[in-house]
Amino acid sequence: MTLYILIFVIIFAALIGTPLFAIILAAAMIGFCHSGVDLSVITIEIYRIADTPLLMALPLFTLAGYIMGESKTSQRLVRLTRVFLGWMPGGLAIVSLVTCALFTAFTGASGVTIVALGALLYPALRQSQYNKNFSLGLVTTSGSLGLLFPPSLPLILYGIIAQQMNAGQDVTIPNLFLAGLLPGILMVVLLSCWSLWASRNNPEPKAPFSVKESVLALREAAWEIPLPLFVLIGIYGGFLTISEVAAVTAIYIIVVEVFVYKEIKLSRLPGIMRESMVVCGGILLIIGVSLAFTNYLIDAEVPMRLFDLIQEMVTNKITFLILLNIFLLILGAILDIFSALVIMVPLILPVATSYGINPVHLGIIFLANMQIGYFTPPVGMNLFIASYRFNKPITELYKASIPFMIVLLIALLIITYWPGLSMVFL
Repeated sequence: MTLYILIFVIIFAALIGTPLFAIILAAAMIGFCHSGVDLSVITIEIYRIADTPLLMALPLFTLAGYIMGESKTSQRLVRLTRVFLGWMPGGLAIVSLVTCALFTAFTGASGVTIVALGALLYPALRQSQYNKNFSLGLVTTSGSLGLLFPPSLPLILYGIIAQQMNAGQDVTIPNLFLAGLLPGILMVVLLSCWSLWASRNNPEPKAPFSVKESVLALREAAWEIPLPLFVLIGIYGGFLTISEVAAVTAIYIIVVEVFVYKEIKLSRLPGIMRESMVVCGGILLIIGVSLAFTNYLIDAEVPMRLFDLIQEMVTNKITFLILLNIFLLILGAILDIFSALVIMVPLILPVATSYGINPVHLGIIFLANMQIGYFTPPVGMNLFIASYRFNKPITELYKASIPFMIVLLIALLIITYWPGLSMVFL
């Protein structure tokens, strides 16, 4: 009876807004106490996550993303992509998609992309005579693109959790980065095709490609263009580990934004570091207590019982993947991506592998769903951020986002049922 009362108290605490780490920690403590296991295992688990070499990459990439978000990187990125893509039919729409995807990949936060780039892209789309609903839907949707591109923080986090669970030798961060490339490109390409079709009658003025303007744009962004090369060449060339790449990226961004562009004052840097580390510290705390709770679930054979229960109702892999996508879309709409990863991956991963789903492919499916969940009505987080940013009714954002959501759902089905798209480079 006492156990049920405590479980009820935890559920009530969650409903009234108790911090997530406290709820997970309480659940782990109750579980271990009920099983007669010493609570020191929780401390051991938190130490184990702190001793993970890959963990260093998370705060360093987070810091780099925060600094880029505070600088004028977004403006230089818009100018650069517009010079090289803006001359095309529907060029500005494609510029918006590509720019947002690249910006989100490095900042790791789709809400930041909407806030930072929305002020530039939405007025530009409207001035180029794009339909209002199309412009709103495009900017809101593209805010979550890029989570599958390196150095995506959610991909790194998934890799850390999967490795702690001994999901398999192939679940490495470099493999996850490679696996996300083609699915991420597929999403951008399909959205670009839809944008071209939807704006086919738009009288957007086409500026001819200008060599002079391209040189100026390249010169302006010359210090930031090498960033993707640092990550890709450093990792896949075998020169640097993930943590070393993260360190080089963070140092490089600090030098460029503070001392070269001088857009961030040196006195502002400690404040940005604090803001980024508060966010990162919260994520790390949740990871630590979640892995402790995961150990309890494994000891109690919860994943196996869950698999047996699912197997009674779901007899094949295809049906399981359909139900998994529906569940993850709902999850992505009500939870932020980091909470969803640390809570659900330990439960879903053993069940999915029992159905023969590769852990790397599962990570791409998981994040693809989270991308769409960000703007899934009625409670997708990006819908509310865009509503606040553009001062538009939330119902208007629902209507504007639905066509883009349908396109991405098609991409999700391809990603889910064509594993080769994710695994081709592995």
